[in-house]
This record gives sequence, structure tokens and C-alpha cells, in this order.
Amino acid sequence: MARNTRRPSLDAPRGRGGMLQRTPQQSSDRFGRFSESFARAMGTSGFLIGMTIFVVVWLAWNTFAPRELQFDPREYNYTLLTLILSLQASYAAPLILLAQNRQDDRDRVQIEQDRQRAERNLADTEYLAREVVALRMAVNDFADQVVTRDVLRTELRALQDRLESAPEVEDGAAR
Repeated sequence: MARNTRRPSLDAPRGRGGMLQRTPQQSSDRFGRFSESFARAMGTSGFLIGMTIFVVVWLAWNTFAPRELQFDPREYNYTLLTLILSLQASYAAPLILLAQNRQDDRDRVQIEQDRQRAERNLADTEYLAREVVALRMAVNDFADQVVTRDVLRTELRALQDRLESAPEVEDGAAR
């Protein structure tokens, strides 16, 4: 019998063949989303009203119903109701804390992003303020050099007076 001495190819990953491949994982955040929706539902007035109605009906049935129809009699201090409410509380508390921790993480990220945005806004504002100051200084420097109509008229009159008072030079001698 010939032995299969196949060399591994360099374009395939090392490891086991295709039969034992891993199945894709569900989102690891699924339980966190569930805990948030659970905590959100428990915090509603509908949940509180429904729970109140459930407890009142439970107590009324096990207090006033005939003895043979009671499933959690008053003589045993409503043991089953206590057990159910304790079980609910033991699951609700960690789920609510998990939802609160996730919200704290989101708030922390949001605060960091707000801080970074505020720093960028401050830097932009400082840059723009420096640019405005530079423009004001340039305008003030330029304002000293701006020739107004009155200044131009005065300069032209002075030049005209100098030309008129200068001795006339003959055309041939000036060339």
C-alpha cells in the first residue's frame, strides 16, 4: 500500500480539514441586549400594574377560595408566592445591573467623544480668533496706507503747484 505523503500547500491554513470547522458564533452582545430589554420592561408602569394585579389575584384566590381549590394556602404564609417573587428578584437584580453597566460604558464612550469634540472646537475657535486678529492688524496697517479722495486731491494740487512754480525749460534744452 502506498502511503499518502501529500505536502501541505502554502495557500491553505494549517490545521484540520473541512469537517471540523467552527460554526459561526452568535453575537456575544445578545445577552446584553436581552438584559437591557428586560430591565427596560421591568421599569414600566405596565409591568408594575400587571405584577400588582397578579399578586392581588394570587392572594385573593388563596385566601377566599374553598380550601380544596387553594394551591398556596394562607396557613403556610403563601410559600409558593414568596418563592416565585424571590426567584424573580434573584434574576432581575443581576440583569438590571448588567444593563446598567452597559449603559455606563456607552455613557463613558459618549463623554470621551464629547470631550474630544470640545477640544477640536476649542482649537478651531482659537485658530479663527488668531486669524481674525491677523486680519484686523493687516486692515489697520493697510488703513494707514489707504489713499482717500481728499488725500489724493491734496497731493495732486501740491504737484500741480510745484509744476507751475518750476521754471520753464525749453523743449530743446530738456532733451
